[in-house]
Amino acid sequence: MSGATITFVMIIVALGLFVWGRIPAVAVAIGVSLALYFTGLLPANRALGGFGDLTVVLIASLFVIAAGLEASGITTWAGQIVIKQAGESRSRLMILIMLLAALFCATISVNATVAALLPLCVVLAVRLNIPTSQLLLPMCFATHGGVMLTLIGAPLNVLASHASEDAGFGPIGFFEFAVAGVPMLIGTMVLILLTYRFLLPHRNGDTLPPDFSAHAQTLVEQYKIEDGMHRMRVRSSSSYVGAAREAIDLKGYDGLSLVGIQDGASGKPLARATLAEGDALLISGDAQAAASLATDKHLAFRAEEEKGGLADTLFNRNSGLAEVVIPPRSKLVGQTVFPGMAARDGDIVVLAVQRGGEDVGDGPHKLAVGDHLLLQGTWGALDKHLADPQVLVVDSPDVVRRQAVPLGLGAKEALAILALLVVLLATGWVPGAVAALVCAGLMVLLGVLTVPQAYKGIDWNTCFLVGGMIPLGAAMTETGAARLIADSLIGVLGDAGPRALLGGLFLAALAVTSVISNTATAILFFPIAIATAQEVGVSPMPFIIGVAIGSHGALLTPVATPVNLMVMGPGGYKFSDYTKFGFLLSVWWLLVVILIVPLYWRF
Repeated sequence: MSGATITFVMIIVALGLFVWGRIPAVAVAIGVSLALYFTGLLPANRALGGFGDLTVVLIASLFVIAAGLEASGITTWAGQIVIKQAGESRSRLMILIMLLAALFCATISVNATVAALLPLCVVLAVRLNIPTSQLLLPMCFATHGGVMLTLIGAPLNVLASHASEDAGFGPIGFFEFAVAGVPMLIGTMVLILLTYRFLLPHRNGDTLPPDFSAHAQTLVEQYKIEDGMHRMRVRSSSSYVGAAREAIDLKGYDGLSLVGIQDGASGKPLARATLAEGDALLISGDAQAAASLATDKHLAFRAEEEKGGLADTLFNRNSGLAEVVIPPRSKLVGQTVFPGMAARDGDIVVLAVQRGGEDVGDGPHKLAVGDHLLLQGTWGALDKHLADPQVLVVDSPDVVRRQAVPLGLGAKEALAILALLVVLLATGWVPGAVAALVCAGLMVLLGVLTVPQAYKGIDWNTCFLVGGMIPLGAAMTETGAARLIADSLIGVLGDAGPRALLGGLFLAALAVTSVISNTATAILFFPIAIATAQEVGVSPMPFIIGVAIGSHGALLTPVATPVNLMVMGPGGYKFSDYTKFGFLLSVWWLLVVILIVPLYWRF
């Protein structure tokens, strides 16, 4: 059996397993690499070399950078701007949502974009009385339309750039994809605006993501922590005037804990390094101990007039709230706690304790299974300590922060790192993998992400899928399998000219990406695109771009890509909704491929 025949068998088996879906795609990709070695098509260093390929390093690093942008609250901040600007206009809302989705895709992954915008879209739909089905799929498809704006819009773009480099045409520029991406996006948005009212159902999904926009205020009201919280204004004669926060020592006052400090002028969390007259201390604990503190330190009790002021002080870019439940067999059962006590090395404060939905009071209380505790502390402390299996976290602090805290800690650093990445990739001063790895490392070194968060931010399935399938692309070229497929395509469409071949490659990639991963589709079709161009004696660049666009075309089925499935439940969609709505968009993308792409990437 020839090498080309063996390669064809592998391709057919791999495609069948991808479509079958019973075996994880990652396992199929790894199996392909192993099969290339055991059949003798490639030596071990090449059959397994895809896992150490620079493409995989670049893609993994981009995932870390995207996680930093999301964790620092940049997506939340942009979403709040959309809420303010949308008003009551449904058309304006649609345009802003789609533009925001596309712009996010230019810098973070499609998965992260949809995950960040999904709760926002649901909240907006409820507020404006719009069926979620009218908003979620347009947002999702706008992300597909925006992936070709930059090199880092999707891992697939990186693969296309490397295919161009392997073909001898050098890497594709950082913004060069926008030649096709801008008309793709504009046409996609126009078609969505013209057809979504008629082609999409009018229904709400059975499963909706939680809305954490008023999370802090909800917890404040549920646990009635206003009653045990004392706001104490710093007088001009107080020894705290000019003192740093660290100088406030409440060890001599049993049962008191410092929860936060409010700026006297704005009522917001204190941003200055030292306290001034008029600032307010938020103290949790016993009223008599608080009165003694006020007398000793020349503080005045004050009432909070601004609604939500306490919630803003407890829940902000520096610190947050978390609700936990004591599970069965927890070592905390029987331990004594009381509102206002400092726990977990002193960096978390117990604000309230409830049993059976009722507050247990201010005194010491022995914990029992099922007790609820409201905790307050820095985000870092909450992330660190609530991973303890001795408590069950009701809502993950990390998830809450990403949705409810705009421009949180590390936002400036994350934006600066993103700007550095764009400059390095656009100028080509260093290889792309080096540039992305440097920027991913800076996300950790500058404190935007912890090491565990960086690991969690990487989509390892994509990395292993790419690493496992890269050697198959090489085998297709070396065994002549890609050339045989190209010859067959030329035999069918060759007489119609290179544009017909380009359209045929796009449609073939579009069909395959509807049932398997777009990354796997691209890896299979890039060698075919290059071989086709060589056979007919034209530049492979339009064919590479055409395959990239076709592989991005996950528009016809909900199983084509994870983000399509993410909106299916909340939007109440059926399988046919994707096909019906995505067909017109696919036709527009085909027109972009055969009419616009060759104007820049000439045959």
